[in-house]
Amino acid sequence: MKPWQEIYKERLMSAERAVSTIKSGQRVFIGSNCAEPQTLVEAISARGDKLADTEIVHILTLGIAPYSDARFQNHFRHNAFFIGANVRDAINDCRADYTPIFLSEVPALFRRGQISLDYALVQVSPPDAHGYCSLGVSVDVVKAACESARHIIAEVNRQTPRTLGDSFLHVKQISAFVESDRPLLELQPPKQTEVTQRIGRYIGDLIEDGSTLQMGIGAIPDAVLASLSDKQDLGIHTEMFSDGVIPLVEAGIINCRRKTLHPGKIIVSFSMGTRRLYDFLDNNPMVEFRPTEYTNDPFIIAQNRQMVAINAAIEVDLTGQVCADSVGERFYSGIGGQVDFIRGAARSEGGKPIIALPSTATLRDGTVVSRIVSTLKPGAGVVTSRGDVHYVVTEWGVAYLHGKSIRERAMALISIAHPDFRSELLAAAKERKLVMPNLPDSALVPRYPEEFEAEDTLNDGTPVIVRPIRPTDEGLLREFHYQLSDETVFRRYRRMLKSLPFSERMKLVNIDYETQMALIVVKKTDVREEMLGVGRYFLNEATRIAELAFTVRDDWQERGIGMLLMKHLLNVACAKELAGFEAYVQTDNPRMIDLLQRHHFTVQADSDDDTLHLVLRIKPDTCGETQA
Repeated sequence: MKPWQEIYKERLMSAERAVSTIKSGQRVFIGSNCAEPQTLVEAISARGDKLADTEIVHILTLGIAPYSDARFQNHFRHNAFFIGANVRDAINDCRADYTPIFLSEVPALFRRGQISLDYALVQVSPPDAHGYCSLGVSVDVVKAACESARHIIAEVNRQTPRTLGDSFLHVKQISAFVESDRPLLELQPPKQTEVTQRIGRYIGDLIEDGSTLQMGIGAIPDAVLASLSDKQDLGIHTEMFSDGVIPLVEAGIINCRRKTLHPGKIIVSFSMGTRRLYDFLDNNPMVEFRPTEYTNDPFIIAQNRQMVAINAAIEVDLTGQVCADSVGERFYSGIGGQVDFIRGAARSEGGKPIIALPSTATLRDGTVVSRIVSTLKPGAGVVTSRGDVHYVVTEWGVAYLHGKSIRERAMALISIAHPDFRSELLAAAKERKLVMPNLPDSALVPRYPEEFEAEDTLNDGTPVIVRPIRPTDEGLLREFHYQLSDETVFRRYRRMLKSLPFSERMKLVNIDYETQMALIVVKKTDVREEMLGVGRYFLNEATRIAELAFTVRDDWQERGIGMLLMKHLLNVACAKELAGFEAYVQTDNPRMIDLLQRHHFTVQADSDDDTLHLVLRIKPDTCGETQA
């Protein structure tokens, strides 16, 4: 057996000679993403006039793709498993093909011969002392292609990082070597906007210490990573990542210490980014590259506890269907790994599958359209079904859909659509009978005042969230109301209520946040919230004095909920420059009277034996003290 060094020398040749053995009618795989073997692509394209019906297959590539040009349509036929910008026009002009498939299942097409490969053109690092070349920044489906193809032609690029994991080919496996020394393709970090930063913060709030993350590449994943500076012990098990991971690794926030699968290791199938990222990956034992049949296997993904999967969408309809691979009838990208990770995270203990998208898009002609839509565009593909969707996040908030009815889904999604489109979406939802036809047209239209959301604790240390009520809280309010005693109901409404029907509940959750405000105290457990108390005010616009009303669930009374609501309502009053509060309290309600008087409410002269009228004047110069 010859030493590997001799084999390497014997098989070392020019790019032109290496591709000269490729014949008409054969199928050629090209390496992925930023690891596209550019020298080999140039060489096979230059030989295109001598070939006929040669099929080129690959997932996304970032570099050139001259084989998809119209002039080569009788020489090459491209088949994409994920569509990139370099072949998008060819596919939509039917000069190239698109095969929709889960990324986890592409390798099996090669391995079982359903799509047999004659050649694999790939990029590798120079061989190490033992004759092993690393596939560098793209192992993904490349490993399976190399192990299935009859011949491998490798571009040995000195600038390819030696990545570790299941990422190696031995010199003996490779038919021809072409040396190069050229920069890898790079993907520059996208610019952040206020929209992407808001989405990043919302998703960051969903991520708990010890979570394992999957994220894609782009402005939203980078914004999420930038929001995690206060987290601890995060891990990575992902299809891909970019430069945004590096600062969190360097800060010790991503350390993979608490991962339940491959603790201490970042698991990835490919990376796209800048030279800084490629230098970070070179011989880094913390990072293991694995093929997509492993990284994207939902059963493998689910073994990571607290798996958080973050994936993008082009549009989401009001029932929760996610289109992510086409713009109407025009194919845009691919299924990729979205469904793999959405399903894997859903089956993970404490997992969170998340779909994230800006609420609007701007068309080429400058028209702004909603990406939360009544119905998907004609021809649009459903990548993630309504049954798979859990969280949907836009810059306007978070909608949780799993286990929710169509009515609840429509309401939740309209509430996170851009305010300019909510009335239109609500009207469409009524027309489709997705929601009650008697909903007021003003429902869901006001901007939700997220600035009044806050985390706090009760007297016994129970963590709670105090936030404005949302139109989607109708179900929470229903559960809350029917847990109140008759006495508590009477004190709140000054009459006995046998029921609180849907129409009345909708009035209570659909408020304008100006003349009416309602803050609720909720206890959150995993994906469920419990309403413990609510504080409301109704503003007299002439006097700028608002009437207060509090209700606390009987089993949560005497834990400081009333004090908490008062503190936060005073903060709201100061922010909105109210002149004061007033309340009408029955004289046999000593708890409420004591609460108000402790906040310096004074009894007014119009009080009687049954009801006290108490008033607090809010002075602007004391607001800082109130908020403290």
